[in-house]
Amino acid sequence: MVAAQTELTTKAEKADWEDIVTETPDSRVVLQGISWKTYESFLADYENHAGPRFYYDNGTMEIKMPSFKHEEENRTLMLLIELLAIELGIDLRRFGSATFKRDDLLKGFEPDSCFYLQNAEAISGKDSPDLMLDPPPDLLIEVDVASGSIDKLSLFGALGVPEVWRCENGRLIIYRLENDTYVESERSLALPLLTSEQATRFLSESREMKSSAWARHVRQWAIEQLDAQQQSQS
Repeated sequence: MVAAQTELTTKAEKADWEDIVTETPDSRVVLQGISWKTYESFLADYENHAGPRFYYDNGTMEIKMPSFKHEEENRTLMLLIELLAIELGIDLRRFGSATFKRDDLLKGFEPDSCFYLQNAEAISGKDSPDLMLDPPPDLLIEVDVASGSIDKLSLFGALGVPEVWRCENGRLIIYRLENDTYVESERSLALPLLTSEQATRFLSESREMKSSAWARHVRQWAIEQLDAQQQSQS
């Protein structure tokens, strides 16, 4: 992790961090004393780059370069959400690691992945949700392979994200926002049939099974859970 006390204002200066951040897997660089204007200039310069992800919190900017392990876990959790949503009949919109920001709060982030589920209808027809007008994503994924300096949960909470899935050392932890603070939850808010324990099990099984078999396994589990729920209600 690198701290820089001076403002980066030129493209030459911006390029300096790139050499540092690509040296090691899932590297992060942290810059202090960065203005909102400079943060937005970074976003503009890297708008069409799939690699770097930017987090900004009141003058502190963190830049993350995901590793292969990081992205595999992220994509597995993305697929898990999509498979379960299909079987549970839940419509969703996926925005990946799109940029979400509030200039009035001086906060912004690019999550590993994000989804609108409960509020999918609320942003119908919108290509770029505006957090000044629209609700935040209902669910974020944050894979924590290497620790950063910005408190991500505090950042997500300030922008009102109801649920965060955090993957730490192969374990999936579900956080729900309650009274402006995240608390660990046994069960997902967006996908109520799923517990953190079962999600962790699915993540582990994805490393041991062929991808097609794993996908069928997840869908069959969802079907069985729905059947059990319907029988208990009859």
